[in-house]
Amino acid sequence: DTAAALRDRSKELEAQLASEQEKTSLKQKEIDARDVRLSGLQSRVVGAEQALTAEKEISRQALARVDELNAQIATLRDQLSRIAAALDASEAKVKDQQGQIVELGKRLNLALVNKVEELARYRSEFFGRLREILGDRADIRIVGDRFVFQSEVLFAPGSAELGDDAKKQLAPVIGALKEIAAKIPPDINWILRVDGHTDHRPISSPQFPSNWELSTARAISVVRFAIDEGVPATRLAAAGFADRQPLDARNTEDAYRRNRRIELKLTER
Repeated sequence: DTAAALRDRSKELEAQLASEQEKTSLKQKEIDARDVRLSGLQSRVVGAEQALTAEKEISRQALARVDELNAQIATLRDQLSRIAAALDASEAKVKDQQGQIVELGKRLNLALVNKVEELARYRSEFFGRLREILGDRADIRIVGDRFVFQSEVLFAPGSAELGDDAKKQLAPVIGALKEIAAKIPPDINWILRVDGHTDHRPISSPQFPSNWELSTARAISVVRFAIDEGVPATRLAAAGFADRQPLDARNTEDAYRRNRRIELKLTER
């Protein structure tokens, strides 16, 4: 009986031991699971701390960048303020200069008008003297602001050479010009322009291939004679117009004669 009781007690103790071992194993598993969870939580805490540190660094850099941008904005505002002040001063200066330019323009225009009117008076006096000298000749006349010689008065057909008789015809005209020129103030920049014109009938010679050369050569001949007579070359100009500015567009001998001419014009340079 004692042995049986001991066996039963032994079995009972073994069962208790197995139960305790099982409980211990479960507890160990719980501990291991908690350790895993704790390790995960610790990793998350470390990650969160690292993220927080990174965010703090980003915030610090952002704040530094904001301070830098604010400083740049302040500098730009100061520059804009100075530019605006300079622009205001420049606009005021421009307005003042524009006012001066307008005033100078008015004075210049008035001076030019006065000079033109003064030259017109001398031109009128010049033409008056020519009328006195030349009388009412049909081949020498005034057309507008020009004194017109028919080419036949000065030149032979197809020629640009002034003969002795032509020079006698021109001499009083040049004398009247010199007389009037002596009265013209030096600040009036005048010239006597000599224009040569032909009729539209073509010319072709070794000396004058076309009417352009003939009309220009005739004007130059008159200018050279004026220079020889003492008119300053700086007060003379020669131009040839060929048949491009006719007085009479008809195809008649009378029209041809009118269009062959030398024109003298006292004008501004």
